[in-house]
Amino acid sequence: MVLNTEVPQSARVWDRWLNGKDHYPIDRRAADRVATILPEIVDAARHDRAFLSRVVRYLAGEAGVRQFLDIGAGLPTVDNTHEVAQRVVPDARIVYVDEDPLVVAYARALLYSSHEGTCDTIGADARDVDTILNQAAITLDFTRPIGLLLLGILDHLVDDTEALATVERLVAALAPGSHVAIAHPTAALHGERFHQAMRLVMDMGGPPTVTRTPEQLARFLDGLELLNPGVVSCSRWRPDHSPFGTPPEVLQFCGVARKT
Repeated sequence: MVLNTEVPQSARVWDRWLNGKDHYPIDRRAADRVATILPEIVDAARHDRAFLSRVVRYLAGEAGVRQFLDIGAGLPTVDNTHEVAQRVVPDARIVYVDEDPLVVAYARALLYSSHEGTCDTIGADARDVDTILNQAAITLDFTRPIGLLLLGILDHLVDDTEALATVERLVAALAPGSHVAIAHPTAALHGERFHQAMRLVMDMGGPPTVTRTPEQLARFLDGLELLNPGVVSCSRWRPDHSPFGTPPEVLQFCGVARKT
């Protein structure tokens, strides 16, 4: 893995939208140009992060999951996976995976586990399933349930066959009682503006990105027990109570399913 600061990188662009500071000028330019075309992307990024917190809280609490494998983790920010999980279950064990060397370096330097739990980071491409599983098994017990998080990573696996096969191999390694959470952008809400924004990033040298429909996203969870409310906007997956009613849809959709 080589750090390249001359082209935008997904985790650093999202860091910009989340008001972070761990990005480079090229990432700022890409993020700001995208937000000019598609201002809704900023809300989507923030709702995606809030979804992460809610789903980890649910899995560590109600679902009784004590281990998490977060692939495509992105740069550390507020309420990282291990922080949310270990607030509920102090001895939770978490493994982060990302291919960006900056993400890996920051995660290893900044993400501290509770005394009771464990937190580790792997540098690997999401498609390198063997490396991920072999290294994660040092920290996680694959004979017990695991929460597999695939948030904002599957859209960079642009070949449908490869993406589905990657998820299938990961799920096959999980014990019954494990859960899979996905989050993925869709153009269903904003159409050509979304495609234009993504082409802009790719033209600047950013990673290939693909959109999928909610129906296509559901295919990643085939063979699993899809939890209510199904595949929906991240903002509408079991939202926290609000006096302002149902939150608006955002372009990042999600789903959570259980391996029976």
